[in-house]
Amino acid sequence: MDHQVIGTTLPVLEMTLQPGEKIVAQAGELSWMTSSIELHTTTDAGGSKGLFGAIARAVGGGSFFMTQYTARDAPGMVAFATKVPGSILPISVSAGQTYFVHRTGFLCGTEGIEVSVGFQRKLGAGLFGGAGFILQKIAGNAQAWIELDGEVLTYDLKAGETLRVMPGHVGMFEGTVQFDITTIKGVRNILFGDGLFLAALTGPGKVWLQSLPISNLASALAPYLGQDGGGVGAVAAGGIAGAAIGGLFGGGNQE
Repeated sequence: MDHQVIGTTLPVLEMTLQPGEKIVAQAGELSWMTSSIELHTTTDAGGSKGLFGAIARAVGGGSFFMTQYTARDAPGMVAFATKVPGSILPISVSAGQTYFVHRTGFLCGTEGIEVSVGFQRKLGAGLFGGAGFILQKIAGNAQAWIELDGEVLTYDLKAGETLRVMPGHVGMFEGTVQFDITTIKGVRNILFGDGLFLAALTGPGKVWLQSLPISNLASALAPYLGQDGGGVGAVAAGGIAGAAIGGLFGGGNQE
């Protein structure tokens, strides 16, 4: 199995599969593929077996269903494109090793990948789209590809070293890193500063931060969506409602 990441601002992950090889992805991630690739949509794909595994993925921000892409009688190619400007990073997962990724970060993986909810906490109404703060847990024995938004900065934290981050900028970190949500002190800081919560990441371990949280992008675009009841604003509202419904059945590409 060969792969390459094509492009810079809006990269595409192109996977070349030999006969019998397969890749597992969130439902709805496909961009294009050759005719030799066969699709099979199931709740059991990706190492998290059965209904409870599918529910765990959905709670973690992924899709209820997963799609297997298999090259049958001849080599084939399948491609997955990013949804916003960002990066696609490969990681190797082995027994006893885990990664924690932002709620829609998992793009695809080889057989044996396990995707579930790793952290979930309500942070108050209106924050992060009212969904609280959720991380996906990536485990198993496989290769995986992770989508991070914007530019990616990597920090290798020493034991006991803590990095405090606005939660939306947390892209991914190794399972050895201790993670918690802390409250910013001071009423003035909360009301007129940078918000109420910070993520505390404590080493040892590697941390990947993303420069473009989807919530920041949504806030930047909000003034241009329109306020009239029948114009662009209504279309956007309908899209948000549709995304909420689609999140359970294959809407893992929405944040």
